[in-house]
Amino acid sequence: VQLVESGGGLVQAGGSLRLSCATSGRTFNTYVMGWFRQTPEKEREFVALISWTGTSTYYADSVKDRFTISKDNAKNTVYLQMNSLKPEDTAVYYCAADVAGWDNPKEYDFWGQGTQVTVSS
Repeated sequence: VQLVESGGGLVQAGGSLRLSCATSGRTFNTYVMGWFRQTPEKEREFVALISWTGTSTYYADSVKDRFTISKDNAKNTVYLQMNSLKPEDTAVYYCAADVAGWDNPKEYDFWGQGTQVTVSS
């Protein structure tokens, strides 16, 4: 499975960005897809995940009610809509896939290269 993130950039606080994660392979529909983020000062942390069916989602408390994860099985793509962005959301955001992952990055076998999100105050 290959994962390629896009959509990062520089945005002012209160603004929005949508990240995309395009996947290759025929098994997209059988994987849990997660978004994680990392800064130089912190370990990689969980942001959101979506089940392989797309019917279940789970969010970190820090992004709940601001971020929305979704997937388009026809396009083999998962999205992270980020609204009301805060400077503390600044990080490199990574897409990850696994057959049974949850909110621990160690549970995921496949990772994208990351995309930088910078939120200015």
